[in-house]
Amino acid sequence: MVFSLVSALARRPTSTVVRVLPVARHYSDKITTHYRMNPRNKDDRWTDIDMERYADEADILVVGGGPAGLSAAIRVKQMCLEKEQDVRVVVVEKAVELGMHTLSGAVLEPTALNELFPDWEELGAPLHTPVKEDLMTFLTEKSSLHLPHDILPGFPIHNHGNYIVRLGNFVNWLGQQAEELGVEIYSGTAAAEVLYHDDGSVKGVATTDMGIAKDGSPKDAFERGMELHAKVTLFGEGCHGHLGKELYENFNLRENCANQSYGIGIKELWEIDPALHKPGRVEHTIGWPMDRNTYGGSFLYHLDEGPLVAMGFVIGLDYSNPYLSPFREFQRWKTHPHIAKQLVGGTRISYGARALNEGGYQAVPKVVFPGGALIGCDAGFLNVAKIKGTHTAMKSGMIAGEAAFEAIANGTDCHLDSGAIQLDSYEERLHNSSIMEELKAVRNIRPAFNTALGLYGGVAYTGLIHYLFRGKEPWTLKHHSGGDHAQLKPAAECKPIEYPKPDNKISFDLLSSVALSGTNHDHNQPAHLTLKDDSVPVDVNLAVYDGPEQRYCPAGVYEFIETADGGKKLQINAQNCVHCKTCDIKDPSQNINWVVPESGGGPAYGGM
Repeated sequence: MVFSLVSALARRPTSTVVRVLPVARHYSDKITTHYRMNPRNKDDRWTDIDMERYADEADILVVGGGPAGLSAAIRVKQMCLEKEQDVRVVVVEKAVELGMHTLSGAVLEPTALNELFPDWEELGAPLHTPVKEDLMTFLTEKSSLHLPHDILPGFPIHNHGNYIVRLGNFVNWLGQQAEELGVEIYSGTAAAEVLYHDDGSVKGVATTDMGIAKDGSPKDAFERGMELHAKVTLFGEGCHGHLGKELYENFNLRENCANQSYGIGIKELWEIDPALHKPGRVEHTIGWPMDRNTYGGSFLYHLDEGPLVAMGFVIGLDYSNPYLSPFREFQRWKTHPHIAKQLVGGTRISYGARALNEGGYQAVPKVVFPGGALIGCDAGFLNVAKIKGTHTAMKSGMIAGEAAFEAIANGTDCHLDSGAIQLDSYEERLHNSSIMEELKAVRNIRPAFNTALGLYGGVAYTGLIHYLFRGKEPWTLKHHSGGDHAQLKPAAECKPIEYPKPDNKISFDLLSSVALSGTNHDHNQPAHLTLKDDSVPVDVNLAVYDGPEQRYCPAGVYEFIETADGGKKLQINAQNCVHCKTCDIKDPSQNINWVVPESGGGPAYGGM
């Protein structure tokens, strides 16, 4: 019962095909041709195009079919059964199949799942690998030292009782449970715009238009997106959602919290030598190849499926050296003797990357606004000390789902004249929940790495201060001010980093890696990596920071190429984009605005 919007669109009147106007040269010369930066009302090629949208109504609209969004939808429908009432719930998800854009380590803490489906084992949830061995290893360039974290009760990274999962498969399973409960899921449908009532409250979303040429002109097959309206719209797009970013600004949701801090996680799935396979083993490393002032670490998870190992590296996006390449640091990390010996004779089968929230308790925003709310990583509930956010994302969705159901079924919360609902009870329940209790207890661990002692200060804080106070210390450490992008130093103040060449056995080049992500976009569409000013990449980013976008992007989207006159220009290879959002976060000029491509585009991670 995963719906396609084709069926819904079939009910709308067929639009007239309009002749495409000749393309003026100045349109083809632009880097950014997307309508979000080049309004169509100022573009004569759109003058005669029918821009009417078909509209549909739901009670609750969920944007994003990930752990948070699906848990919200499921909880609403469970309450419908409990109370014998009917509430229409619609989920829109940009991936063609649920889970295809989902990427995480991942070790799942099953607390929220136990609440949502106490009988999840009987229902066939894909949790096949309980954690059996839990290691923390400190790396120097040539050696390794196992840290005795298991002897410290309450240490956040303790994983006994958790499960190693392929999160995409778990999300797909959640979708199946939602469908059986009557949730309408429109996969392959990207939400492109937030819609507002006249009073400023959120009305719903509009989905992407289809059939737009690379130069921004309408194709013969242009098809307008549709509008989805709801009393409550829950935004669960994941980390740094593009609509969430707009909502933060429109409703000033960060007025009383710190700026969010982020990391970039790069992951590979390997099939290793069966003799080296240890199902249930979880290992994390810190130290090399990061210096003490750059936050980063790795994971190696042995799945009880084939001889499969999920491995990856996370680097805080508050790093300062513009020459740093997260992708190449990950490849270099795999060459460490302790890591390489586990990969000998193995085969890399998948690759992907995703940004993740690291701000924690200090960065939790106001999550409610007229007509809607933020759930999951759109708000930032990842517990960076545990390296886990699925359980908190699910729990936030469940809390929001319960509040939304009660507001609609029982008339609780504020019903606005527009018909939208101000879901204040969600905010109150959230701050009294296990989510905030958990985040508050580890609130100082990540900022401790930003002290003058760097890595050593963070380790000492985690191992000693956190143990002594158990998260109840009477102080709160602050994150960097100004956002992660503001921490980048000019290239003239930094030393270039020499990376080893890939050996194509343990380490690999970028383009062959992206090929393993299954990423695909229609080439003939406007780049969804939009620039507020096309001149900034060369005049500022290249001139001052030596073009860091060509290094921080884990998919080779950005490259500076020579022009006919011997200069440089930025080329955006949007078809490579794995939707990680790193560029939108780390661009030192904050000139890049990530928006959704045409529906159906993006990576195909499957069980990553």
